[in-house]
Amino acid sequence: MQKGNIGVTTENIFPVIKKFLYSDHEIFLREMVSNAVDATQKLKTLAQQGDFKGDVSDLKVEIFLDKDKGTLTIRDHGIGMTEEEIDKYINQIAFSGVTDFLEKYKDKANAIIGHFGLGFYSAFMVSSKVEILTLSYQEGAKAVRWSCDGTPAFEIDDAEKAERGTDVILHIADDCKEYLEKTKIEELLNKYCKFMPVPVVFGKKQEWKDGKMQDTDKDNVINDMEPLWTKTPSTLKDEDYKEFYRKLYPMQDEPLFWIHLNVDYPFNLTGILYFPRIKSNIDLQRNKIQLYCNQVFVTDQVEGIVPDFLTLLHGVIDSPDIPLNVSRSYLQSDANVKKISTYITRKVGDKLNQTFKEDRKHFEEIWDDLKLFINYGMLSQPEFYDKAKDFALMKDTEGKYYTFDEYQTLIKDDQTDKDGNLVYLYSTDKDKQYSYIDAAKKKGYNVLLMDGQLDVPMASMLEQKLEKSRFSRVDSDVIDRLIQKQDPTKTDLTTEQRDNLTEAFRSQMPVLDQKNFTVTVESLGADEMPVLVTQNEYMRRMKDMSRFQPGMSFYAQMADAYELVLNADHALVKDVLGKVDEATADALKPIDADMKGQQARLAVLHQEQSKKKPEEITEEEKKDLKDTEAKIDDLRKQRNGIVDNYAKDNKVIHQLIDLALLQNGMLTGQALDTFVKRSVGMIKE
Repeated sequence: MQKGNIGVTTENIFPVIKKFLYSDHEIFLREMVSNAVDATQKLKTLAQQGDFKGDVSDLKVEIFLDKDKGTLTIRDHGIGMTEEEIDKYINQIAFSGVTDFLEKYKDKANAIIGHFGLGFYSAFMVSSKVEILTLSYQEGAKAVRWSCDGTPAFEIDDAEKAERGTDVILHIADDCKEYLEKTKIEELLNKYCKFMPVPVVFGKKQEWKDGKMQDTDKDNVINDMEPLWTKTPSTLKDEDYKEFYRKLYPMQDEPLFWIHLNVDYPFNLTGILYFPRIKSNIDLQRNKIQLYCNQVFVTDQVEGIVPDFLTLLHGVIDSPDIPLNVSRSYLQSDANVKKISTYITRKVGDKLNQTFKEDRKHFEEIWDDLKLFINYGMLSQPEFYDKAKDFALMKDTEGKYYTFDEYQTLIKDDQTDKDGNLVYLYSTDKDKQYSYIDAAKKKGYNVLLMDGQLDVPMASMLEQKLEKSRFSRVDSDVIDRLIQKQDPTKTDLTTEQRDNLTEAFRSQMPVLDQKNFTVTVESLGADEMPVLVTQNEYMRRMKDMSRFQPGMSFYAQMADAYELVLNADHALVKDVLGKVDEATADALKPIDADMKGQQARLAVLHQEQSKKKPEEITEEEKKDLKDTEAKIDDLRKQRNGIVDNYAKDNKVIHQLIDLALLQNGMLTGQALDTFVKRSVGMIKE
């Protein structure tokens, strides 16, 4: 019997392994099974080379649970170890001490697990004691038992073992008893080991018998030794890819299409990436790419490892050049991982471009499911934009699709304003914004449908990318101001008439939560709508953008800014104005006369004081100016009060306001009920 200490110069190695090297305790099982698979494959290689003549027909890795004894055993029938090999590979950790180790590898500790054979020591994260019972494949070898209780002290002794290979027996610690539960081990094996290249057996297959599930005599092999990505693409059919997708993602819709990756220079990489149907909600789509190293699961947290937009894809990436460890921060900085990331981005772009060119009709049919992914890529990766701009599509409200260049050609003649800007009109909801779209179409304009999650950021980006181009939502202004071909037509209203009209409507506007309205008068033509509600493009877009950019969150707190536009050319508005003027003329006449006098006086005071330096203006002059402003303000309030008093009983004003609000989905509840009843009453009249 041999006793000794594991070859380190400090007793702190186990706490370091337990807490510092590994960030996720559950990967101990991956490490144990991976070691067992490696030992099995080494024996296969020896047999193929003729260096081992024994039976290799039933090579497998087995996992056993013994809840009563509190043990979890990982058994292989691989090459086994001699006592000398245990001393070399288990007892001698290949660095001089923890202090040196911490200093040298403090920034990338996980990277050295595989390099120094430390995978085995992950067992101590969950074990109070670990035993190795092993028999080497070498002729005449003796079985050996090694044990360690989590301190540097170990024991090696002769043992009895009939079969070649290694048993690693973990005595599960009191604070890790969940690893003695069958369901937990099944979960971990399915997560980390389901595609390992050697059969991994956990118990027996079960079947329903005598009213309950019972074990059969067949091994329960939990893994697929030859997953689809390891096979030659030419040997596979579409149904094979779809079936594998269903195995990976049982609850997902069928994918749109896929890429089979297979490259051996300048790095090794295989895998299959699927394009899922992504309608909305980017965040729900993440963590669907599984990263493997030689069929051993590494992580599905691939943000920072592949470009952000690629995390929306589903599938598998497998590369021996990806270090088998759990540190995502190390993976993110690994040179091979960066090369792989660049390669995948290029392959994705090539596949999309190929699909577009080979079958444009099919590409258009799946565009709505692809758009979110492609837009995300263009927004987040400049180099992807350069590739995608040739196959990215715009869809109009008629359901027709155009490339960026095609659409620019389509609208160039009709939708260029007087300043030479190309105006892209768009709708976010063609039903709610129907009348605005209709008004644009009557002018001969085309309107895009931009109702996706990332369409607002896309509009902002394209304004930067496309020369002299502006995106305007179709309801953000009256159509003639959206694409202004000439200076706007001025109304022939007097100042007093304009004031009467705007005040009559302003005073009757309802108070709506988080919505501010201004009232303006425009000359829009007798055939246009009498009243329109428009929403400021800039403010609305800033509020939309605030959902994606935390630094803009203050915009989200601001009220929505709307404009109630009165069409001075429409017969109904003219009629309202005539009645307001008629009903208020006598009361307003002296006020307006006084107002003109005070405004003239104010203009004189401003002119006189503008000729003086601030310190030369006397207190009496300042008071005179202030008093005049106060009188004007008081007269305006009197004036507004008279107009307001008339407007409150004018049904047409209320009806026109409610119609404009209803058109924009802002009339609900009691206000909607009042509108309906008023409408019925007006019809009866």
